[in-house]
Amino acid sequence: MRAMLAAVGALFCALAPAQAQTYPSRPIRLIVPFPPGGPVDVMARLVAERLTQNLGFIMVDNRPGAGGTIGSRIAAAAEPDGYTLLFGSSTTLAAAPALYPSIGYEPIKSFTPVAMIASVPFALVVAPSLPMHSVAELVAYAKAHPGKLNYGAPTGALPHLTTEMFKAVAAIDIVHVPYKGAATAITDLLAGRVDLAFEPTSVLLAHIHAGELRALAVTSATRSLELPTVPTMIESGFPGFTSVSWSGIVAPAGTPPDVVAKINAAVNAGIAEPGTQARLTRMGAAPTAGTTRFFGLLIAAETLKWAAVVKAAHIRIE
Repeated sequence: MRAMLAAVGALFCALAPAQAQTYPSRPIRLIVPFPPGGPVDVMARLVAERLTQNLGFIMVDNRPGAGGTIGSRIAAAAEPDGYTLLFGSSTTLAAAPALYPSIGYEPIKSFTPVAMIASVPFALVVAPSLPMHSVAELVAYAKAHPGKLNYGAPTGALPHLTTEMFKAVAAIDIVHVPYKGAATAITDLLAGRVDLAFEPTSVLLAHIHAGELRALAVTSATRSLELPTVPTMIESGFPGFTSVSWSGIVAPAGTPPDVVAKINAAVNAGIAEPGTQARLTRMGAAPTAGTTRFFGLLIAAETLKWAAVVKAAHIRIE
């Protein structure tokens, strides 16, 4: 009996590496919790293309709705075998738990971080008709005219949370004008119906370079390559003020570590390719390869940060 048990144990030990080596043996589903054609979907399909080359066939499955929480909930409930992945973001993995009363998943407990993909900073912009040319001047004007300035942003979106964080640290009163989408908010900003906004640099660059909007600061830790003369919020007198829209891949909690490591290696190899980096840069995104631990720490830190902002600003989405 002892000899038989030892033989069975040895067999399982021999099979485990073999099974890991054969992954993947069938197509992998990458759930994108947003509609086809949007910026998140475009980035996800680029990553899926690279993963198909480096790992195996990746099938993109768009499951939009409820700010990305429907698709995220589907991914969280999937079998943790490495054949269902989620293209997550700062919205679905950090802000959503604080915004929605019940989303059916917890970013830290429900998912295993796999790999970060990229990040896009925001720019604080104002209409050229306004007199301020720096964040300090904006703050001074807002303090002298409380409640006069307004900003446009979809409720609960990162531009909304970023502006509320700015209001809190600057101790200023700026009125929120809610929009259903960022495009309409930017249109009204260009028309002078809205005074200022925090929006991704990727959608603002053309307007800034054309002189249609004035950039006062960017929210990344370092200056943007596309806007090298624009200071960061940190340089503008707000230590630690960063806000970026990031994306990355997670898997259902319990996915085998060797499978996670294999996907992480394939993602990082894909991001390192010059063609991938060029396409991400054209989207206004900074490619960000890294370890699973780095991505996990980021999710944890961002979840705490946005929860504090949502609570202080009393933001709730039913």
